[in-house]
Amino acid sequence: MIAHGKEIKVFTANANVPFARGICAELGLDLGDSTVEYFADGEVNVSINETVRGCDVFVIQSTCCPVNDHLMELLIMIDAFRRASAGRITAVIPYFGYARQDRKAKGRDPISAKLVANLITKAGADRVLTMDLHAAQIQGFFDIPVDHLVGNPLFTRYYLSKFDETVYDHDEFRVVSPDIGSVARSRAFAAKLHMGLAIVDKRRQRANMSEVMNIIGDVEGKTCILFDDIVDTAGSLCNAAAAIKEIGHAKAVYACASHGVLSGNACDKIEESCIEELMLLNTIPMPSIYTGRKIRQLDAAPMFAKAITRIYNETSISSLF
Repeated sequence: MIAHGKEIKVFTANANVPFARGICAELGLDLGDSTVEYFADGEVNVSINETVRGCDVFVIQSTCCPVNDHLMELLIMIDAFRRASAGRITAVIPYFGYARQDRKAKGRDPISAKLVANLITKAGADRVLTMDLHAAQIQGFFDIPVDHLVGNPLFTRYYLSKFDETVYDHDEFRVVSPDIGSVARSRAFAAKLHMGLAIVDKRRQRANMSEVMNIIGDVEGKTCILFDDIVDTAGSLCNAAAAIKEIGHAKAVYACASHGVLSGNACDKIEESCIEELMLLNTIPMPSIYTGRKIRQLDAAPMFAKAITRIYNETSISSLF
């Protein structure tokens, strides 16, 4: 790293400690000495056990389940670093929770993504590093710089290796967007893989419930890759996969997504579905009880480490995209 007078230090709260350790291993740094515990009544208790005065501090914390606990851990850690006179504080949020509440879908709805952005800024963060926001415009909710990474280069490399680019016929594959809202990211992914694009047209009746209506595009006899940003209950993903097979008569269905929230019995749904394999990034840790074979993770730590290095050196990170 280029020295510019500030020492770099990387800390983490409790959301995904192995991921933070992976980033530190890539950077050749030790993970910062801190403890994040809870009082008997559930209040967060943070202790920073080393000096950070004047340092360039990176706090790694996904706001995954339990979302509110992990969000409070992040906010309180940022406040602790600000009061300890850190030179600059970057909130590294591999998975940004509340991102699905980015607009008023009906009267009297909150815009929780904006509220969380305000909280992170008010706590004292100087900038944010995140990946695959559910809605890219959430970057504009922050009054501080936001570096927004995308995970599709990692999936591109994986699938070009899995389906050897020098051998496979591109026309035998389709990237499939599971809904209209994911078309832009799916189109960019399909372009990188030199594959055609299809779309699952669905109608959502209420939160976490959807009904597949139609398949837009030719998937008959094709090997399909469903591409999304988040897998939560897995209902939408499994319904889309079933429609691709039953209505579209696809040959096989694979799936990938950046963030595996995997709420409730999502893992069981994936195992019982027609999906051959679901690839996720490790921005959220896998459920400890998962013993299935279909869900796997790719390591996003090297990409985050490169981004952190470039932020520290004050150079562009756009080439990582």
